[in-house]
Amino acid sequence: MRIAGITIPGEKRLEFGLTELYGIGRSRAISICKEAKIDHARKVSELSADEENSIRRILESLKLEGDLKREIGGNVKRLKDIGSYRGSRHAKRLPARGQRTKTNSRTVRGNVRKTMGSGRRKESKT
Repeated sequence: MRIAGITIPGEKRLEFGLTELYGIGRSRAISICKEAKIDHARKVSELSADEENSIRRILESLKLEGDLKREIGGNVKRLKDIGSYRGSRHAKRLPARGQRTKTNSRTVRGNVRKTMGSGRRKESKT
């Protein structure tokens, strides 16, 4: 099955196969299946042509793949242009939503984990 230029693997269940599309997670995939009145546990290869078309019709109304990526990129660019705090965090490639950065973040700048006492170990005598 091919949707929006992306091939959905036929051996996967429908709820997991739809997540191959950018902008669809598990909960959205399940709600799409409910709206199309298709069991989300069925394999993609088991779908009939009518069922595939009903899923395509539902997906046409959603913003997915390139359109969604363009919108998100535009939103980040707007934040940078207006000089907001979140925009500056995006520009520096740091977490923008208040996450802890002393220990948890792994950024482009490094922040490699330094363990306490790593150089103090005594050599074992064997």
